[in-house]
Amino acid sequence: MTVRRIVANFAAADPGAARAFYEELLDLEVVMDLGWILTFAAAAAAAPQLSIASEGGSGTPVPDLSIEVDDVDEVYRRAKAAGHEIVYDLVDEPWGVRRFYLRDPLGRTLNILSHSA
Repeated sequence: MTVRRIVANFAAADPGAARAFYEELLDLEVVMDLGWILTFAAAAAAAPQLSIASEGGSGTPVPDLSIEVDDVDEVYRRAKAAGHEIVYDLVDEPWGVRRFYLRDPLGRTLNILSHSA
């Protein structure tokens, strides 16, 4: 048996409220829109992962979702320019990631990161 993928499911009264956020900030594409559910995807392939944590690192709360990007500084610039709430400012962490937390339109805390190495 092999896990093929893991999908995050966020409850939202209006899924469309998050559409512009995920499309414009993270360049994700809507691959399914049934009205009651929007599914976003990227062309990149990655191994399924699931993290269980008691904290988010550096004393932060555990984020709802971690999203690895190729240029965290660019996403940070976009987030600031769009006026999105930054929950944990951009920082180089001692375990080799550069990251920041922000809040999406649904109130979820996202950990946006790039690996330093």
